[in-house]
Amino acid sequence: MSVFSFVSRSGLLVALLLTVAPLIATTTPEAPLARFPLSRLPLNRPAEVSINPASGIGPDDAALIAVYLNPALRAIRDRRGLANAQLVQAGVLPNPVVSYGHDRVTGGNTAGTTDAYNLTANWEISSLIPLQAKRTAARTNAQSVDLDIAWNEWQVAEAARVAVYRVVALRDQLGSARQADQELKGNAERLQRAVQANEKTVLDYAAAESASQESRAAALGLEQDFAKQQLGLKKTLGLEPTATVELRAGINLPARLGVPDERATMDGVENRRLDLLALQRGYESQDATVRAAILAQFPKLAVGFAKASDTTNVHTEGFAISVDVPIFDRNQGVLATERATRERLRDEYKQRVFEARADIAAAIADIRSLNRQIAAAEEALPIFEKLVRSAETAMNEGNTDVLAFYTARNSLLQKRVQLVKLKEQLLEAESALEIASGRFLPLNAVMQAK
Repeated sequence: MSVFSFVSRSGLLVALLLTVAPLIATTTPEAPLARFPLSRLPLNRPAEVSINPASGIGPDDAALIAVYLNPALRAIRDRRGLANAQLVQAGVLPNPVVSYGHDRVTGGNTAGTTDAYNLTANWEISSLIPLQAKRTAARTNAQSVDLDIAWNEWQVAEAARVAVYRVVALRDQLGSARQADQELKGNAERLQRAVQANEKTVLDYAAAESASQESRAAALGLEQDFAKQQLGLKKTLGLEPTATVELRAGINLPARLGVPDERATMDGVENRRLDLLALQRGYESQDATVRAAILAQFPKLAVGFAKASDTTNVHTEGFAISVDVPIFDRNQGVLATERATRERLRDEYKQRVFEARADIAAAIADIRSLNRQIAAAEEALPIFEKLVRSAETAMNEGNTDVLAFYTARNSLLQKRVQLVKLKEQLLEAESALEIASGRFLPLNAVMQAK
């Protein structure tokens, strides 16, 4: 039973529940430091937040654990090291070139001669021309990588929250199925005794036994789904399959969610969604790379100084300038590649913004539709319950056959399971809206663990 503590290097809170701020933190075992919008941090933040998966967690606790432990995020965060290395490389200038030669007099008319030497030093000063553009490209690329990592972290956090609610939904469905299984099993046993006492027919008992077996099969199927979803939750959290994870009591599925204004939700989405911000920084980086490629068309220019002495002991000093003549290679290939890459990033950004707006509209439409479906299912549920009670009374009085009762009883169970599934779909639509809009939407307080 492990306790996961989230503490920053400065001793301030690095892990907040999603009810306080959207989870865009980066926390790794090597560098437990998180990033949050400072405007959304509470003033009275504690120095440490401890979460014990074995003592009961809520959806927001699961999100924090997933961001901290999910192994997929660790691999994604490794991209930051590469981006930082590229940033260092962008500021590196070429080394100066120093050469020295020494000639000894070995024969011939050597009277009055001395050894000769040649010392030169030169440096390519044209490397300074694209330096600032390269640094800008590397810096904005590092920002793009950071935003993209945060986007992946937020998606994992949302997936962990949804995984908790799926477990809750299956738990509720399994509870209804088990209750129905126990009731139908008890009815079958009573009818078996009634048949032995010649009070009921064998046909009645066969119908009861068939309904009990169907209910048992449904319960076993839900048990399998429940166990699989629990393993899926542990996988999302980054925990071993043998780890103990208990859900906090009082986690409820909402029956209705408020629907935000569609236009207001779409406005400014490109300035909220982390992946779109990452693409913006990526485009800025590529634009700077194009400028660097244009500046690299400037002919390579190197200046040098030389000092020499010949065999007659004559000493000379001077300088040299070397210039590439751009006849064949004008960096046109690199420039064309970088421009094409920039155009691809621009089109990808436009496509992603378009898809974001379409996803927002779809998620809001789903929430509206599911609100209506849940309301209709809740209105119908008492009617089915009344029908089951009436069918049971009529069966006990001999006014109807047993098949009518079990048909009504099965319809009631299916309606209850359908209602839970609709609530689960409503939460998934809410999560999809959060991801699509790039905004944390506490749409209903009932979603939070009590």
